[in-house]
Amino acid sequence: MIFDTHTHYDDRKFEKDRDSLLSSLKDYGVTRIVNVGANIETTKQTLALAAAYDFIYAAVGVHPSDVDCLDEESFAWLRKQTECSKVAAVGEIGLDYYWEKDPQKQQQQKYWFQRQLSLARETNLPVVIHSRDAAEETLNILKKESDLSGVIHCFSYSKELALEYVKMGYYIGVGGVITFKNARKLKEAVEAIPLERIVIETDCPYLAPEPYRGKRNASIYLSYVVDEIARLKHLTPTEVEEATFHNAERLYRSINTDSQRSEQ
Repeated sequence: MIFDTHTHYDDRKFEKDRDSLLSSLKDYGVTRIVNVGANIETTKQTLALAAAYDFIYAAVGVHPSDVDCLDEESFAWLRKQTECSKVAAVGEIGLDYYWEKDPQKQQQQKYWFQRQLSLARETNLPVVIHSRDAAEETLNILKKESDLSGVIHCFSYSKELALEYVKMGYYIGVGGVITFKNARKLKEAVEAIPLERIVIETDCPYLAPEPYRGKRNASIYLSYVVDEIARLKHLTPTEVEEATFHNAERLYRSINTDSQRSEQ
C-alpha cells in the first residue's frame, strides 16, 4: 500500500480527468492521500475533495507565496476548518525566499508562518512545512516551536539539516526529485536518515520522477520514488512501501484514528 502524503489534485491540470484518475489510484496501490491547501481558495477545493473521496484527507493552510490572501477574517475561517474530521494537518506553510526577495514581504511570510504554527499547536495538528532558500530561518523558527511535529515537505537541503530535523521529531518528505541524476544532496540525505523518518509524496502535478520528468505528476508514479529509496537504503521496494505507509500514519495521526472509527 502507498500513502501519498502531499498532493494538489485541486490543480487545473487535473480538470479534464480528475475523477477517473483518482478512481484508478487503488489499482496502483495508492490507498491514502493528503491533499494540501496553498491559499484560501485551494484550501476550499481541498476540503471538497476530502468530502468527496473516502481515501483523501486535507491539509489546510496558506503557502508563503500566497500570504497576501490572509487577514484576520480569512485566518478565522482557516481556524474553523481545522474542526473538520478529515483535516489531517496545517499546511502547507513556511518560508520561500526563492521567489520573494523583498525584506518586507519576507517579514510578512514569517508573521503568517508563525501564526499558522500557533494554529497547529492550538488544534493539536501536525504541520506541513515548505522551505525554499530559507534554511536557517525556517530551522530557527521551528526550534522555538519545539512542541510541534510534522513533515519537511519536498526536502532540498543537506543531510546535516535533514538529521537535525529528524532529531527534532520531523519527518522528511521525499518525492520525484530523488530520481533525478543531479539530486546528489537529497540522495545523501535519504542515505543518512533512518527509514522510520521518511514519507513519500508527489507534490503533483509538479516534480514528476524520471522517466516522466517535466510531465504532469500523479500518485501512479510513486513506485519510481519507492524504487530509488529502496536502492539507496539497500532494501526491497515492499519494505520501503510498508515503512513509509506506517510513517505517514504516525505523521498524520488523526487519519489513523478516523480510519479505525470507520471500521468499527
